[in-house]
Amino acid sequence: MSPASRHALVYATQFFAFGVMLPFLPAVLAARGLDATEVGIVLAAGSALRLLAGPMGGRLADALAAPRTVLALSAAAAALCGAGFLLAAGFVAVLLVHALLSVALAPIMPMTDAVTLAAIRRTPFDYGRVRAAGSVAFIAASLLAGQAVAWLGVGGAVPLMMAGFLATAGVAMLLPRADAPRVSGTGQGLAGFIAPLRIPSLRWLILVSALVQGSHAFYYAFGTLHWQAAGLGAGLIGALWAAGVLAEIALFFWGRGVVARLGPVRLSLIAAASGVVRWALTAVTTDPATLFVLQILHAATFGAQHLATMMVLSRVVPPAQAGTAQALHASLGGGLSIGLLTLFAGPLYGAFAGGGYWMMAALCAAAVPACFALARALRR
Repeated sequence: MSPASRHALVYATQFFAFGVMLPFLPAVLAARGLDATEVGIVLAAGSALRLLAGPMGGRLADALAAPRTVLALSAAAAALCGAGFLLAAGFVAVLLVHALLSVALAPIMPMTDAVTLAAIRRTPFDYGRVRAAGSVAFIAASLLAGQAVAWLGVGGAVPLMMAGFLATAGVAMLLPRADAPRVSGTGQGLAGFIAPLRIPSLRWLILVSALVQGSHAFYYAFGTLHWQAAGLGAGLIGALWAAGVLAEIALFFWGRGVVARLGPVRLSLIAAASGVVRWALTAVTTDPATLFVLQILHAATFGAQHLATMMVLSRVVPPAQAGTAQALHASLGGGLSIGLLTLFAGPLYGAFAGGGYWMMAALCAAAVPACFALARALRR
């Protein structure tokens, strides 16, 4: 297999697991005896732990010069923790299992991006096409898990999730060794975490990502409920979500030439401007035809910003800090902002319903001047 195919398989296997876990994990928790409040507490605790564990995993990978190994061990640990859902019952036991799973999950995506970008430096290939394999696998896993749950009950989702993470661990160890050489002077302890944040362009990138990617929080949390309240059927809503993911896949798979010509700053500006349009119009319409057009903008609001992020990180972060930088960006530029904004999304939706999308549009508007600051930092 070519290096690109092997890395695509790593994305596909882990996104298969995520495609099972994200739609069905709350149902799994409820099936283990938790009520709605306890499910919320467990999920919130897991999100908080991932914010801390991700950078720690990235720093460990850099300190050991072994991001591939950290990726494989994290995926294997996630599969093992997943088995705990087959045994645990009651709030305390399930909370412990999910806490361990969250710690194991946190480094997987950042380390996958780190080893992939390192491989691209040595043997160039199209990152977008490799990453698209993950999005395709996510859709396939969601469909398959739905059938498994229909046949076997909600517990049928757990073995599929475990299989995806086990496959990720196995495929990761089959990757060509891409571990960065140890480089002195990157700092130990807290200094090791802070070192990437001394790069001005990385700081501005984190801010842009926090605003643009964070603007999806209201959509993720209340998009379906808002459309249901407007009378849209479940099949139509599912098609709207699928349209967004398919647009993202199309950009990843066929957009290499356009992405290369635009560069990271223009991509971020497109993401921010598209977010203003997408969320502002979503706030004022539930017309299905218009919504399908707006959902295509997911390729810009999510996909373009993700590709811009990978371009900046590959250019400005030294190889010895790549794992830490990826994990810091994932935590501060995505996880933290989405988590905090999700907390605000509930009161926002309760007060304004679909009008809450205006706040998401404002976040994207605020990202525009941050994009110009990123451009200045990159020029320096």
